[in-house]
Amino acid sequence: MTKPTLSSEATPADTSLRERVEDALRGVYDPEIPVNIYELGLIYELEVSAEGVVEVKMTLTTPNCPAAGAMPAEIETKLRALEGVSHVHVELVWDPPWDKSRMSEAARLELGLL
Repeated sequence: MTKPTLSSEATPADTSLRERVEDALRGVYDPEIPVNIYELGLIYELEVSAEGVVEVKMTLTTPNCPAAGAMPAEIETKLRALEGVSHVHVELVWDPPWDKSRMSEAARLELGLL
């Protein structure tokens, strides 16, 4: 499901915009779980156009998550800062509800669930 984290030596010319967007998403953490939102499986859909338009459909671990108001804005800010991104739209969705099966193997290992 997930790609390896990009090395710190990679430059925008070396990587695709989608890879840089995915890497930026790996830098956003759920405030209650020490795992990034990408590995947690909170990103349900990610579209990156050649024109730099980024569409993200995401959820949170629970509708009552205290990050519900702040996390989409944090993601939008991080993605807008990437070279080549012209527009970002982050949509918070609740269907299907998130569950632990959406987590990557690395996330389950990090949380001791394997």
